[in-house]
Amino acid sequence: MSTTPTDWTRDEWLAYADRLLAGARRWASPTGARITPPGAEGGYGHDVDGLEGFARTFLLAGFRIAGERGAGVDELIDFYSRGIAAGVDPSNPERWVRMTEHAQAKVEAASIALILDMTRPWIWDRLGATTQQRVIDYLAPVVGDDTYPPTNWLWFRVVVQTFLRSVGGPWSPDDIAADLALHDRLQRADGWISDGPEQAYDHYVGWALHLYPVLWSRMQGAAELAAGRTARDVAALDRYLLDATALVGGDGSPLVQGRSLIYRFAAAAPFWAGVFAEVPSTSAGMLRHAANRIVAHFADHGVPDGDGLLTMGWHHQWRRLAQGYSGPGSPYWAAKGLLGIALPADHPVWSAPAEPLPIEHGDVLRTIVAPGWVVSGTTTDGIVRVVNHGTDHATPGTLVGDSPLYARLGYSTVTAPLHDGRAWREPLEQSAVLVDRAGSATHRAAIELLGVRRDADVAVAASVSTSHWIDPDGQQVHHGSGITGRASVAGRMTVCSVVRGPWELRLVRIDELAVAPDAVRLRMGGWALAGDGLESTAFDGVATVRRGALTSRISAVEANASARIETRHDASPIGEVAAVPVIETDAAAGVWRAALVTLDGADAASGPLSLRIDGLDATVTWPDSVTTVTRLIASRPAPDADR
Repeated sequence: MSTTPTDWTRDEWLAYADRLLAGARRWASPTGARITPPGAEGGYGHDVDGLEGFARTFLLAGFRIAGERGAGVDELIDFYSRGIAAGVDPSNPERWVRMTEHAQAKVEAASIALILDMTRPWIWDRLGATTQQRVIDYLAPVVGDDTYPPTNWLWFRVVVQTFLRSVGGPWSPDDIAADLALHDRLQRADGWISDGPEQAYDHYVGWALHLYPVLWSRMQGAAELAAGRTARDVAALDRYLLDATALVGGDGSPLVQGRSLIYRFAAAAPFWAGVFAEVPSTSAGMLRHAANRIVAHFADHGVPDGDGLLTMGWHHQWRRLAQGYSGPGSPYWAAKGLLGIALPADHPVWSAPAEPLPIEHGDVLRTIVAPGWVVSGTTTDGIVRVVNHGTDHATPGTLVGDSPLYARLGYSTVTAPLHDGRAWREPLEQSAVLVDRAGSATHRAAIELLGVRRDADVAVAASVSTSHWIDPDGQQVHHGSGITGRASVAGRMTVCSVVRGPWELRLVRIDELAVAPDAVRLRMGGWALAGDGLESTAFDGVATVRRGALTSRISAVEANASARIETRHDASPIGEVAAVPVIETDAAAGVWRAALVTLDGADAASGPLSLRIDGLDATVTWPDSVTTVTRLIASRPAPDADR
């Protein structure tokens, strides 16, 4: 068992929060109504950027004020109170963008309403009657607005209307009932929640779809509106956290998967939500420790920067990681990861002994049914890997481009998906694709999950997809989903993964070909490594990339595959140069093609893999000489089959 790192004291949490607030507030407008840190203007314009900067830092300020019960934070209270008064004053040149002017105001309004409720005695109750009425008028357009997308946005309407109800403003019980019903329809197995009707599983599950029900339940009057649902919401969060704690890397990094990664340590939010909700299955000490490891990971990597600012990037500024609409105030949704400072110094969480994360306690091998993930974590290197067969941010039955953020076959806590323009057009890393003579690669979204299960020392997952090329549309909306365009079908492909430790045995079967077999090749890509000092080799069907002790390798099990390294520049938030090990072979239909895909940071055994397939039974002798027998998943089970 590895040693559990020492957690920050509450004073250290407060110091970090104060540093973030000080850095951002230096860029406030004269009235304080807008905070616009330096950086490229967001896709929604300068006015929205300023509102985001205010509302998202107001989250952090509100946690700070609530945690101190309003004592000793008068300057924060005064600053944000003045900003609110100016923001809702329709005659003030620094007034806020209204919901009727831009939809993004609906998002930011929820943060404002949430914190006005949380800090009610120190801010709302002290605002003048005119300002209070202007706040109500500013928030009122939410009522009856049916243009909210059917995603985590549902909670923005619920939170705002709950606050309006508590202060005598307009509200609609039908709106709230409809939104809560939508939340329930988005529920999936084991506490997971889809962010909309697509196969969309990412950090929004935790930092939005689980966080808001917990915070909403504590708002004034919410208990009456909840009608007894809170216990059910807490039970779902409780179950989700059992999986979420297993997704944190040994170095504290969250999984590098999904959109809005510039929110960074917002990934700590669901752990604090678990503390607030007093979930029964995970101790407060482990939940605080999980949040601490994530926030400290970024602090240790220079976040915030030398000016005390959160930039659009991961460990450093890298604008491509942001969505097209993101502006310089957007990263401050990271404030959610500091929710714990809203708990006062006498709360038991601050004295609870730290308990190790799953990856700090021992190797992890876990299946998560809803997103179709196999989770494999190895204590020796602290890496958590996800092999993905059910998540692509696409609507089932559609043919769209693969989003690098969602549709790749694997994600980890030490690698990042390639994220340049070419990556959206051409799946490369962590992929199994058909490539035509011109070098164009197929996509697999929307994928169909065939199943995921654990078999003793291995886990197995599989999916089937229609392999297709995409001729992109001229205009694209970059909100996380893959590119759209005219699809040309190449065939049908089944991919089955057998996972053990740092290894994935990837089995690919072309079930149907819609093109001539000699017109395409089958290509498989391994993990992308990025950064300085990359070393690579490729020969005899084995391609390897190394960065220090970290190794990414793909090895063909058949002898007739070629191997090479694909290099990309300015395509990864982790480093300027990225390299992907690749193998390629013929595209024969009806036979399994196999490769061993490795991501290892501790020099695990690198010997050959032996494979024998008898029907659907796969006998594998792994590089460390351990032999396993696994029944592959190659078709969807009948509804009444023994699962």
